[in-house]
Amino acid sequence: MRSSPSALLDGLIAPAPAPRRIAFLSRQPFAHRGLHGPGIVENSRAAFRAAIALGHGIECDVQAARGGEAFVFHDDGLDRLTGESGAVADRTAAALDRIMLEGTGETLPRLSEMLTLVAGRVPLLIEIKARHRAAHPLCMSVRRSLEGYRGAVAVMSFNPEVGRWFARHGPHVTRGLVVSGQGKPRLRGRIERRLALWRARPDFLAYDVRDLPCRFAATARRRGLPVLTWTVRGAAAEATAAAHADAMIYERT
Repeated sequence: MRSSPSALLDGLIAPAPAPRRIAFLSRQPFAHRGLHGPGIVENSRAAFRAAIALGHGIECDVQAARGGEAFVFHDDGLDRLTGESGAVADRTAAALDRIMLEGTGETLPRLSEMLTLVAGRVPLLIEIKARHRAAHPLCMSVRRSLEGYRGAVAVMSFNPEVGRWFARHGPHVTRGLVVSGQGKPRLRGRIERRLALWRARPDFLAYDVRDLPCRFAATARRRGLPVLTWTVRGAAAEATAAAHADAMIYERT
């Protein structure tokens, strides 16, 4: 099959990684924000332990404290999952250390602590929640937390600046681009995806399962970029993931 001009450019600007660099991504499913559910809060120590017990990989999110320190937490704000309100980024690391996840006996975990908990027993995907160039302090905190870590791990983000930062300052770290076409007109979505790919130069894509199958993801797979897909819930989404992706990031239903 003849490659399109855009696919040829993709290969030149954002080449596929060495297979051994990304082999761990397709060996198991990943529990979305850990294996959470009734009685177990997302991105908690308990959710991580539950995923480890099954031998499943873990996807987690990190937000930056006021000084840039990486905490395992999904939302920009504290309101949904704690008894506090306001932005995570407005609190110091010391202040966040004292905040409890609602309904648990757990405080907000730092990324460094979660890495110690996982200790390489299962692969880990770290989604970096950061906008524009404000990503850089958080990227630095994540890279420092990963120093000396011997387990299988990758970082990923919707923000292509994260991939670009790691390509320059942490090239040994496997990096991914998170992609969703939801709510975007076709032409705008195509342009944004391609520019983000060229900017981030990722080793893999993490694709919204609602967008699959799609040409962009299929082309990436053919040229050697694994495609993970999120968030997989239920039999229909599992069938889509099996047909069009290399691994799924799932939640139990």
